This record gives sequence, C-alpha cells and structure tokens, in this order.
Amino acid sequence: MPVFQYKATSRTGQKKKGMIETNNLQDAYQRLREQGLYVSSIAPYKESVWKKEIELGGNKVKSQHFVVFCRQFATLIRAGIGVVDAVKVLSEQTESKVLKKTLESVLAEIRTGTQLSAACMEHPKVFSSIFINMVRAGEASGNLDDVLEKLASFFEKEHGTREKIKSALTYPITVSIIAVLVTGFLMWKVVPQFVSTFEGLGIQLPLVTRIVMGISNSVIGYWYLYLAFPFFIFFLIKWYGKTDSGRYRLDYLKLKMPIFGKLLQKTAMARFSRTFSSLFAAAVPMLQILNIVSNVVGNEVITRTIEKSKEHLRSGQSLTGPLKENWVFPPMVVQMMAVGEQTGTLDSILEKVADFYEAEVDAMADRLKSLLEPLLIVVMAGIVGMIVLAILLPTFTLYSNL
Repeated sequence: MPVFQYKATSRTGQKKKGMIETNNLQDAYQRLREQGLYVSSIAPYKESVWKKEIELGGNKVKSQHFVVFCRQFATLIRAGIGVVDAVKVLSEQTESKVLKKTLESVLAEIRTGTQLSAACMEHPKVFSSIFINMVRAGEASGNLDDVLEKLASFFEKEHGTREKIKSALTYPITVSIIAVLVTGFLMWKVVPQFVSTFEGLGIQLPLVTRIVMGISNSVIGYWYLYLAFPFFIFFLIKWYGKTDSGRYRLDYLKLKMPIFGKLLQKTAMARFSRTFSSLFAAAVPMLQILNIVSNVVGNEVITRTIEKSKEHLRSGQSLTGPLKENWVFPPMVVQMMAVGEQTGTLDSILEKVADFYEAEVDAMADRLKSLLEPLLIVVMAGIVGMIVLAILLPTFTLYSNL
C-alpha cells in the first residue's frame, strides 16, 4: 500500500509531520482531516538510497517478463475475468519482483475506482506511453481485450527483434574483448621476455620486432592510460550525446556506419511502423500517435523528421510530406503511408511494412553474424601472427649467426 509523507498543522496551531499509509492521495487527505489536521503539503514517500532495499536490475522490468504479462492479461480479460481479478492473479504469479510490486500498487489504485490506464500512468518506468495510451483507448471503446491482444503481439515482436540484434552483436563483441585481452597479455608478459633475451645477445632486431617492442613498452609503462582511455571515450560520448546537437550528430553517424547503419535504419523503420500501426488501430488520436512514435524510434534524426510531419498535420497538410524529403525514410515506407493515409487503412498497411522490415532485420542480422565471424577471426589471427612473427624473426637471425 502506498505511503505518503505530510506536513500539517493541528487545531491548536502545533506543527506536525509524519507518514501515513493508505490507498491513495485522497484517502490520505481525508484521514488527516478526520484527525483534525490541516495539511500544508503531502507527497508520496520516497525512501533514501541508504534505506532502500537493493534489488539487482534496478526498477526496470525485463522485456520477456513484460511480454508474458501482456499475453496473460489479454487471455484473462478475453476469458471474461474482471480487470481487478486479472491484475490480482498476474501480480501473484509474475516472476519479476519489480513488476509484482508495481501490479500490487496498481491493484490498490483500481480497487478505489481509478481506471487501469490512470493507475499505470503512476509507474512510467514500467508501463510505457504506448501501453498507457492503448489501454486508455481500449477503456474508452470498450474493447480492452482486443487492445491487450495487440499490445501482447506488439511487445512480442519488439522483444524478438531486440533479441535478434543482441544475438548478432554478441559474437563480435565477445571476440573483440578476447582479442584485446590476449594481445594485452602477450604485450605485457611474453614479448618483453623474448626481446630482453635478444637485446642481451646484441642481435639487430627487425623492424616488425622493434614496432611490437615499442607497443609493448608503452603498454607496460602506461598501462593505466590504456585502461582509462576506453572509459574516457565512453563518458565523453555519453556527455556529448546529452546535448541536442551531439545527440543528433551521433545518431546521424550511427545511420551512416557501414553495414551497421543499414541494420539500425531497418530496426528503426520496423519499430516506427509497428508502433504507429498499433496505436492507429487502437483509435489513439493522430497527433498523440506522432508524439509517442517520435519518442520510441530511438534516433534523433528520425525524431526530428516526425516532428516536422506533426507540424504539417497541424496545418492541414499531408503527413508524408516531410518524410519524402528525408533520406532516412525509404521510398517504400513513404509510399505505403501515403496510400494508407488516403484510404484510411494506415494500421493494416503499416503492419505489413513492420512485418517486412522485421524480416529484413532478421535476415540482415544472420548475414552480419556469418560475415563478422570469419572477419574477426582473420583480424585476431593477424594481430597474434604479427606478435609471433616479431618473436620468430630474431630467432631465425640468431640461428643463422650460429
């Protein structure tokens, strides 16, 4: 049950402050008035960092847990079970501790007569704007079961696409980390021992050996810089990405990257189309759809283009006008949207577009994985081979002098 922290004045003028546990803010006000207190301020109680129970994973719900929640919620509502009972069942059986605690809070709210969408709005870190707006539309139209089915399908598709991309990127990232660790170990431990031996014998070292030796000496002498540099670059990019111009330029560079740029563009188009289709099918107002979609595409270049479309729509012009002028929206997407706009079938047309781009992302992720595997092996073999060559060449010189 929610806890509220308040400051109040008694009938005798005495200042009081404390905490009260109740269903909602209105109940808290009522109970304090019954105690003869005049409330000056009241707000939900937030625990300090030192008192808060530490939970691995923070306050986020894993996508697979949320997908299961949406599918089960849709099934329960379609079976004729009431919203209160459905939320109660789901809060008891979910595996996510964060989702369980959130659903218990939502359950307490809707038992007091609050609508489901309004109760979910109090937990924006768990329930996205897509979920809240579609549920609100479902409540208004009386087809909450259909809306929840669409939400379940939407989040399943999103989860599948995200996992596919993660799978494609896991291998190159893992191999790159291993390559860096192996190279660092060779430069730190192996190369110096051999080089010191060769120098003691007075052998003229080849160019390759001298280059590797110079790198090895820098790794040994300035190892802390090698460790600090990646963190410095990471935090520099994070800081730059928080500025408006920096976020736009970084997102532009992401889309222009060889191979990966196309993958990110197709992923953004799939997310844009799927989100737009789901919201439009739920009868969410168009301007509200554009607001939500611009926040979920995950790229500032696309977001700014959608914002221009919103301004066009407000002035009574076509939605697709600004999209045609930007290279990030492929002609197929723009043309399909134009047809859907004219015929009033944007939801079904964009659903087909989303299916197409999700299939494209799957295929490209598989191709990327098969392409990067041999490429990374060659790069790793080249690095290790260069180090081995730097060690063997002086050895051959030593044998030829004997």
